[in-house]
This record gives sequence, C-alpha cells and structure tokens, in this order.
Amino acid sequence: MSTENRPMLAKVRAILAKAEDPAASPEEAQAYFAKAAALMAKYGIEQAMLADAKPEIDRPTKRVIVESGSYVLDRVNLLMSINDALGGQSARWRTWDRDARKYVQKVELHGFESTLDRVEMLYTSLMLQALNGMKHGIPGMGESTTAYRKTWLAGFRSAVYRRLTDSERQAAAEADLTLPVGSRSAELVLASRDDAILAQFKAAHPKIRTAAKRRLTGSGWNAGNAAGRRADFGNNHLGNARRAALAG
Repeated sequence: MSTENRPMLAKVRAILAKAEDPAASPEEAQAYFAKAAALMAKYGIEQAMLADAKPEIDRPTKRVIVESGSYVLDRVNLLMSINDALGGQSARWRTWDRDARKYVQKVELHGFESTLDRVEMLYTSLMLQALNGMKHGIPGMGESTTAYRKTWLAGFRSAVYRRLTDSERQAAAEADLTLPVGSRSAELVLASRDDAILAQFKAAHPKIRTAAKRRLTGSGWNAGNAAGRRADFGNNHLGNARRAALAG
C-alpha cells in the first residue's frame, strides 16, 4: 500500500512505526497506537461520508495478499477478521508458489479502498503485537509450544474482532446523533457500503465454501484473548474520531 499521495495515511504509518519500535516503553507505545487509531478512524469515516456524495473518490476494490511461514493460518485468520470487522469480505486458498517452491496462503480482500488501507495498517501493527506477545506465554507442563501459540493467537484474534466490531457499531450509532435533521445516517451509509462489497464478493466467488473448523488443542486461548483485549488500537478514540468527522 502506497501512502505517498495520502498525507493522513503517511502520518499514521509514521506513528505506527514509533509504536512498533522495541525501544518504546509500553506507555509510549500505547499513546502512539491510540493516536494512530484516532487518525485512521477519522480518515475512514470521512472517506465513507464523502464517497456517499461522490462515489468516485472511494470505490470498491480487491487486494491479494500472500502469506507463508510459521503460523500462517493464524496470521491469515487475523487479517480476514480485521477485514470482516471493518465491513470487508475475504477469501483464502492454499496454492503452490513456483518461484519460492512452496505452498503459500493467498488471501483476497474485498472492500472499499479506504477500508483496505486501514485493514492493512491494523494488520501489520496487531500482528507485531501478537507475535511479540505470544512469546511470553508459558505452555502447560509437557504441552507443545506450537499448539499453545496457535490457541494463543486464536484467542487474540477473537478479542480483536469483538473489539473492532463493537467500536464500529457504537461509533456509527453515536455519530448519527450529531447529524443535521434529514441527513442520510452514517449507519445507512455504512450498511450500503457493506451491501456493495458483499455483492462484489459474491460475483467474484459464486461457489465459495466455508472452510472446515480448525481443531486446536493448546491451552493458550485465554492468555491470547486477554492480550487481544489489551492490544491498544484506541477503542475510545475510534468512536470519538468518527463522531468528530461526521460533525465536521
């Protein structure tokens, strides 16, 4: 994702880089993430409301991301959950990479351009938090470290998804209270955008099937879920930024 022509996103990316710096204290990292999340949410809602009047400025699109390596399904599931929480649709499949000579996971994200920009930045930062956090988890006596970490990541993803969906829903509902009488509500704008993305996704994948549920046996779910609840992407700031953008 290029941020050269998007000053707001370039600023967000710079702030996230500071938060991801190992030298940053937990307090500094938390402040950086909160600031980045507020700016990112403001950008997203502004684009949604502007595009309601001028559709050409933020069109439905798709992006393909290829992932491989350790915990690939866990990382892919986090990416897809973030996209789903922000109103996107996703598909993944396993494919052979001829150049790398190995199997990889290919993820196709459907969403509006501004949404997918936010998804990619959130994924990059949250994945760093997750990979760093799971290393501090302690598997049970005789438990496989890999099994523990997979359930840790599943718990983290669950908490992140719940927090994002709650934030989006609450922000839209509260933002509607500040709009002038007769205005098209933020909730309706976002719902129509969701419908447009779903229609695009179904047209691209008319025969898609839901993947079989994974069976994870590790004991790390609770620890990962707690870490996901602590992961700072500015929940309160998300709602405040969306309300401010609509009021402006």
